[in-house]
Amino acid sequence: MKTVSMSGSRRENVGKKDAKALRNQGKVPCVIYGGEEQIHFSVAEADFRHLVYSPDIAFVELNIDDKIYKAILQDMQFHPVTDSIYHADFIELVEGKKVVMGVPVRHTGLSVGVKAGGKLVTKLRKLKVKALPEFIPETITIDVTRLAIGDSIKVNEIKIDNAELLDQANRIIIAIKTARVLVDIESVDEEGEAAEGEATESTEN
Repeated sequence: MKTVSMSGSRRENVGKKDAKALRNQGKVPCVIYGGEEQIHFSVAEADFRHLVYSPDIAFVELNIDDKIYKAILQDMQFHPVTDSIYHADFIELVEGKKVVMGVPVRHTGLSVGVKAGGKLVTKLRKLKVKALPEFIPETITIDVTRLAIGDSIKVNEIKIDNAELLDQANRIIIAIKTARVLVDIESVDEEGEAAEGEATESTEN
């Protein structure tokens, strides 16, 4: 798994006024917890570009006032109007302590259902994985080749060595649905046949 390096500075104050001043300077108020202490700090918003605007997950190496912390990004808040990053939460990685991360779902293969005119639908784009950091996979790849129309793959069908999946066991991850255009055509055909049948009966009477 890739590692993203970021530099930050401890915050002297943690009030709303201080947070607003930081945002006006192009910085993001942050907090890191899970280790020996909870630390409030700030990072330039531009430093998030390799972490946020990427489909891949990553470990983060945070340099806060010349002290290195290994962490993962746990949560972010965005401004409702400008969409700028409003706040970020990090979890410190502690040796021997499990973490929870959302791991992206990818699929491989061309399913028999899609070949038959169906549509592949991804219901869950990430799965919550709990494991020691060294066992967190970069992605969860699912082979969909065998899936026919109407088939699906659920959380309880996925196994990851040395890790636990926290999503509900019966939740569907990927499914092959009948394409809407096929459904519409079949409906029209059925309505047409019914109308012709009604017309025939009326004529015979």
